[in-house]
Amino acid sequence: MKKFLSIAFGCCLLQPAMAQVTEGKLQKALSVLINDEQFKYASYSFYVMDGNTGKKIFSVNENQGLAPASTLKVVTATTAFKRLSPTYQYKTRLQYVGTINPQGVLTGDLIIKGGGDPTLGSPRWQNTMEDAVLKEWVNTVKKAGIKKISGRIIADESIYDTQSAPDGWIIQDMGNYYGAGPSGLTWRENQFDILLQPTQPGNKVIFYQMRPWMPQLTIVNELITGPAGTGDNAYVYSGPFSNTMYLRGSVGADEKNFAIGAATTDPALDCAFRLRLALKADSIDVSNEFTTTRLLIKDQHPLPEDATTLSITQSPTMEKIVYWFLRKSVNLYGEHFVKTFAVEDKLPVSTAVGVQQMRRFWQSLGIDSNALNIYDGSGLSPANRVTTASLARIMYLAQKETWYKYFYEALPTINNIKMKDGYINGVRAYTGYTTPKDGPPLVFALIVNNFSGTPSSARVKMWRLLDELK
Repeated sequence: MKKFLSIAFGCCLLQPAMAQVTEGKLQKALSVLINDEQFKYASYSFYVMDGNTGKKIFSVNENQGLAPASTLKVVTATTAFKRLSPTYQYKTRLQYVGTINPQGVLTGDLIIKGGGDPTLGSPRWQNTMEDAVLKEWVNTVKKAGIKKISGRIIADESIYDTQSAPDGWIIQDMGNYYGAGPSGLTWRENQFDILLQPTQPGNKVIFYQMRPWMPQLTIVNELITGPAGTGDNAYVYSGPFSNTMYLRGSVGADEKNFAIGAATTDPALDCAFRLRLALKADSIDVSNEFTTTRLLIKDQHPLPEDATTLSITQSPTMEKIVYWFLRKSVNLYGEHFVKTFAVEDKLPVSTAVGVQQMRRFWQSLGIDSNALNIYDGSGLSPANRVTTASLARIMYLAQKETWYKYFYEALPTINNIKMKDGYINGVRAYTGYTTPKDGPPLVFALIVNNFSGTPSSARVKMWRLLDELK
C-alpha cells in the first residue's frame, strides 16, 4: 500500500513539473517566432490546454480577437454536429403543378424545390454527381408518364434569402470557386472551370473554354502571361447573379493545361438549365424556358402553388459532409450550415441570423459570444474575430461528444499533427490536438495576423513552434 501511495504521489508531482517544462519550451519557441523580422508587425495569440482536464498550460494574448481564417470551420462543424446531428440530411424535391393528360403532356410546370443541400451535383460522392442526379430526375419524370412539358422548368431556391455572399467578403474572392456563396438550390458546388492557355510573357492569356459551358455568362479576359515560374496569379471578378466575369492578373508562361475555378453566379438557374437539357436529350420536350423563383418574384410573376412531389433526393449525412468541409476546407458547406441553423429554428433565413444563432448556442455552453465575433461560417471574411481561448475550449468540449470520432477523422493531418489550418491574406492559423511523448494530450489554437513575407515561410516558422507540442 505504501508503495502504491508513493507512486501515486509521485505522479501528482510529475504533472506540474511536465507542465513547467512544456511552458518553458513554448515560451522559448514563441520568442523565436515573434522576434523574427517576418512577424515584426504581426498580432498573435496562442493557447494550449490539457486535453484531459481542460486546464490552461500556456497562453499569450488568449483573449485578443483575431481573424481566424478557416480555423473558424471547427466552430461551425461542431455546431452542426450538436445542433443538427451527424445523421442530418438535406432534401431536394422534384415536383410539378398542373395536370398530366393520357397522352403524357404535362400542362404546367416542373419544379426543382431546393432544400439547401450543398452537395447536390457534387463530384465528391457517386450518387450526388451531376449526371447521377439528372438521370434520377429524368427517370422520375418518365415514370410519372410525362412525355412533354407544356410549361417551364422552375428552380425554387426560396428556402434561403437572396444574399448569397456573406457580409465582409471581398470582391477578389467572390468570383472564384472558393468564394461561391450558398443558394437554396446549390448545384455542382456552385462552381465551374475556365480553361486557359498562356502565351509569351507580356502577351494576353488565351481563353478557350468554360467547363461546362455557361451560355448566360460573358467572359472578359484581361489576363496577361507572366514570366515562367511565376505561377497562378489569376482571379475571377464577378458577383452573385451577374452575367459578366472579368479575368484579371497573370499566369506563368510555363503553366500547362491551366484552368481556374470560378463561382457560378446563379446556381439555381444553372440547375434548371441542366435539367432541361437532360430532358430534351431523352426526348422529353419542354415547351417553355427555364427560370427561378427569384426571377419570377423580380418580374412580379405569380409563383406556382399546390405542387405535387414526384421524388425526394437526399444528401449524404452530416458526418460525411463535415468530413469534406474540414478535410478540404470547402467554404460553401460552412455557409450552408449557417443558413440551415436559421431554417431549423424557423427564423428568417440569412447568414447574419444563422451566425447569431451559432453565437447564442455557444454562449449557452459558457463561451462568451463576444469571443466569437463572426460574420460567416467558413472563415473567408477578413472581418471575423475569434480568440484562441474560445477556439481551444470548443475543441476541448468536442472530445466529450458521441460524434467526436467523426470530427477527429475529418481534421487534416498537417505537419504530423491532427489540426485544422486557416489562411487568408495576412493570416495564418491552426487549431488541433497533439499527444506529446511526455505528459497529457494537448488542445491548442494559434493565430497570427498581419505577418509580412510569404505565407509559406510564415507557415514553416509557425510549425516549428507547434513542433514543441509533439
